Amino acid sequence: MACSASTCQSNCYREQQDEEEDVKDKNTNPIATNTISNRNNNNGLCLKCKANPPISADTDGDDSRFCADCFRGNLFGKFRFAVTSNAMISPTDSVLVAFSGGPSSRVALQFVHEMHNKAQKNFDASRDRSLPVFGVGVAFIDESTVYSVPSNETDKAVEDIRFIVENLAPPTKRLHVVPIESVYSSDSGDCRERLKQLLDAVKDVTGKEDLLLHLRMLALQKIASQNGYSRLVLGSCISRIACHVITATVKGQGYSLPADIQYVDSRWEIPVLLPLRDCLAQELNMLCRLDGLKTVELIRSPCTGINGLVSSFVSLLQEENASRECTIVRTAGKLIPFHFNRIQEIDDSNVPLATRRRQKRYNLKPNECFSLESFCFICNSPLSKSDLLSLRNLESCQTSPDNCGAACCLSCQFQILPQDPSLLDQFSAILPQQLIARAKHDNLDSYSGLREQIQDCLLSEGEDET
Repeated sequence: MACSASTCQSNCYREQQDEEEDVKDKNTNPIATNTISNRNNNNGLCLKCKANPPISADTDGDDSRFCADCFRGNLFGKFRFAVTSNAMISPTDSVLVAFSGGPSSRVALQFVHEMHNKAQKNFDASRDRSLPVFGVGVAFIDESTVYSVPSNETDKAVEDIRFIVENLAPPTKRLHVVPIESVYSSDSGDCRERLKQLLDAVKDVTGKEDLLLHLRMLALQKIASQNGYSRLVLGSCISRIACHVITATVKGQGYSLPADIQYVDSRWEIPVLLPLRDCLAQELNMLCRLDGLKTVELIRSPCTGINGLVSSFVSLLQEENASRECTIVRTAGKLIPFHFNRIQEIDDSNVPLATRRRQKRYNLKPNECFSLESFCFICNSPLSKSDLLSLRNLESCQTSPDNCGAACCLSCQFQILPQDPSLLDQFSAILPQQLIARAKHDNLDSYSGLREQIQDCLLSEGEDET
């Protein structure tokens, strides 16, 4: 542990700080890293240790510059830097890792497990044992209802996931396998049938995929809330975030885009963490092959519509230039984050002083004018002020709280909600109760407060605009 004392001559804190600065420079300037590596890797040895041959000499990625050990250390360094610099996990937290079976979530689970294992060893080795060990759980959302997967294949996938979690070294981790229809309460009738009706009511292909994504997040939040977790870790990497940047822009979600691409997203009841934000999908796939990390292949329909087109487009760009995805995410990262894109300041004696210092040093500096936000009741995206200043929407929300269109972002209005106003009531009846409650209470309160703020600027019915 770093002592950080000014009189200490061991340079323990300084070495750790320099290591984090090196990782930060590599994350923010991959072009410079590639230039240096190409200049110094002419001898056919690993760029870092200069003792072992690189993994591959046929690519332009990290596997062509580092040996297996250094490659893994570099990837884990990105993960560790994201966690420590943003104060994502404290000793008193309980972390839920969302596991889909793919390489990204598998690496996220492995890295969280290694941090957990190290924390437990430090706890066992300490004399006073005053520093607690954060808890870890794993969640898998069963979507066989949506994709009509045979029951035997679903059972096999669940058994494989259970095998992966149980074979992680102690401390043990609790596994939660929950069907996606659990977003409905148990007293709301046939949950599976209601979910099918909801998805069938969405005619737009892209809207149906987006709604399923929102329901998946809703299910994860429900698991975390009911089981006492304080953090939710997702395996989203640069490749997936790059696709989201373009799809959100195409769908008209540019205002809310900064909220989705940060390391931390605290707009949810359980804050969402993206510790693999600086890792490429190619790197994660390579690590799974090198370390023999078992993944689970699930039968799912390929993305179509806007999501499928953008995914193919970004993949093509990445094949032409290996830095395209990094460039997309780095450019979008210049957008000003929201106030909820950070973990609240830690004021706990159980948290190491170094962790609190890192938070103050590296944490995002949000625009404080976004202190009051209204959110779309379906996707939970922040609503722009131009939408909130619409007098027609304010009045419709006040006169009819069940009117879903008044509390939605434009993307959900055009792609998810029925275009026929007469079908809105029928659509609302098959929504999960949590979404209905959000539409009736959160947005109504925000709209009422905003109307009071701008009341002096509004025109009465008898007044002329001129």
